[in-house]
Amino acid sequence: MTQLFDYWRSSAGYRVRLALALLAEDHSAVPVDLVKAEQTTPANLARNPQGLVPTLEIDGLSLTQSLAIIEYLNDTRGGFLPADPVGRARVRALSYAVAMEIHPICNLRVGRYVEAQTGGALTMQGWQQKFIGEGLAALEQMLDHPATGRFCHGDTVTMADLCLLPQVYNANRWGVDVTSLSHISRIVAELAAIPAFAAAHPDAVRPK
Repeated sequence: MTQLFDYWRSSAGYRVRLALALLAEDHSAVPVDLVKAEQTTPANLARNPQGLVPTLEIDGLSLTQSLAIIEYLNDTRGGFLPADPVGRARVRALSYAVAMEIHPICNLRVGRYVEAQTGGALTMQGWQQKFIGEGLAALEQMLDHPATGRFCHGDTVTMADLCLLPQVYNANRWGVDVTSLSHISRIVAELAAIPAFAAAHPDAVRPK
């Protein structure tokens, strides 16, 4: 049985949920409550030595890091990267702009540390708004490109879209105004209309 160890509000976990939903991959969800620090328990550390989520147990493997998981799903089931090298490079660049530039610096543990070390002079919300806002503004420029179609790259959902939607969810959560980002706003509206994307939304998987 495929198992996804995840936290409902984790943007990295959200990416993998989207991928599994689009593939209609049967799996069970195992919650790891980050608020209760369950990511630091011996059980989770045995699965994921970084003390993070998600972990996907699939095909007899235990996989960590959301983009590595999505690439594995692409390689074994298909669907998330273009066939041509130029397209693959572009999708990876768009994905990395979110997952390797915006996300790490806007991780809650980073924001909390900054707030604590500055005695509240830098607030969590202010930190998030600055770096999410700047990161998405740069991504908007990257999407102003002939290869952008209905979605981030052409007219097929790719790994870049799986990264974009959770990041915009976080932007909305922290009060970052994305309405002026026309490419991002249009693509997010297209993605939100896909039933599999709605099923993977944090509000749909939040523990009752």
